[in-house]
Amino acid sequence: MALEPHSFMSTMEKRMGFTDEDKALLKSEASWGVEIAPEMADHFYAYLGRDPEMDEILHASEGRIHRLRETFIEWFYEMFTGMDEWGNDYADRRWKIGLIHVRIGIGPQHVVPAMATVIHQVGKRLKNDGKSEDLKESLARICMIDLAFIEQAYVVVSSTAVLNETGWSEALFRRLIASGAKAM
Repeated sequence: MALEPHSFMSTMEKRMGFTDEDKALLKSEASWGVEIAPEMADHFYAYLGRDPEMDEILHASEGRIHRLRETFIEWFYEMFTGMDEWGNDYADRRWKIGLIHVRIGIGPQHVVPAMATVIHQVGKRLKNDGKSEDLKESLARICMIDLAFIEQAYVVVSSTAVLNETGWSEALFRRLIASGAKAM
């Protein structure tokens, strides 16, 4: 159940309708993106920090919250620059970010609402700064692609762990999941 980040990125771009126009618009606003990134990091971690489970994860080691905040700022800015035109390097980095979320225990149930908080706060800044609705839509599309990488990391890591531990085939695993879903 491995994931190939480059093809996943391509698939997500098509599914989300993330176009060359979106990319050009994001690049044209990269200086604004880097300007607001620290504020968005504050919103993201303030939201997560209100949850006792997440607060414990965020502060599990000395300096973790600082490192995570710096990584968030870099990640946010990269959505505007695309690193390599939203190509292989971008996809590889997003996959790595997803795997890190799995490793430290920041689950989709935490990331999804935190990302919604960021999108909401970006919308406020867009309005206050007189930015276009098109920019909001472009940023929302790339945010959802990035979020899909995080969610997919949980699916792939969990599935792979079960398959490795049990020796089941992927086909059997998928049948069991489908049967389990029908029973619920």
